[in-house]
Amino acid sequence: MALTREQIVRRAAQELRDGYSVNLGIGIPTLVANCIPPGMDIVLQSENGMLGIGPFPTEAEVDPDLINAGKQTITEAKGAVYFHSADSFAMIRGGHVDLTILGAMQVSQDGDLANWMIPGKMVKGMGGAMDLVAGARRVVVTMEHVAKGDEKKILRECSLPLTGRRVVHRVITDLCVLDVRPGAPMLLVELAPGVSVDDVRERTGAAITTEGTPKTIAL
Repeated sequence: MALTREQIVRRAAQELRDGYSVNLGIGIPTLVANCIPPGMDIVLQSENGMLGIGPFPTEAEVDPDLINAGKQTITEAKGAVYFHSADSFAMIRGGHVDLTILGAMQVSQDGDLANWMIPGKMVKGMGGAMDLVAGARRVVVTMEHVAKGDEKKILRECSLPLTGRRVVHRVITDLCVLDVRPGAPMLLVELAPGVSVDDVRERTGAAITTEGTPKTIAL
């Protein structure tokens, strides 16, 4: 059985480590803010100039002036601070973000990422994605394994405009967890409950391999 969106988020939260500075992309990644393990000290950073993002607000907590880079309303964690967006990008470009979790339209076998536009469709701009994949120490992608119509999203080469080349370290989908090893097949390290290696190969347009039996994703 493929993972639900909430289960993908819970698996992505396992990538967090105590003391990390983390940037969460739009879509599935933003929900990781609700799944930080109790007692873990994580600082969530937003490109629009904030450190210390808390969980998404309840209806009673909503402050329309308090938003993340994706224009979603958020809450403050203890010790939250605000600053100019230029300072925020200086943090990102200076290599001070330990981990960024992003969505994707396509990921290539070598870790190329396409997540900012589809040709012919209106787009407001790349946002902070290009800076994040270049500046963050680790890049993890969360997404559904295939698009509508079973169109493959993990490919030997991306067909959409790239956000960055050889930048992705790990891909977490509703079917599995894949590690990128540029110049070699992707390594299948974990499977969703009830999903087989053949199921993943059938839905993947890139070469994949295993080292022993992949673990079952723990949720």
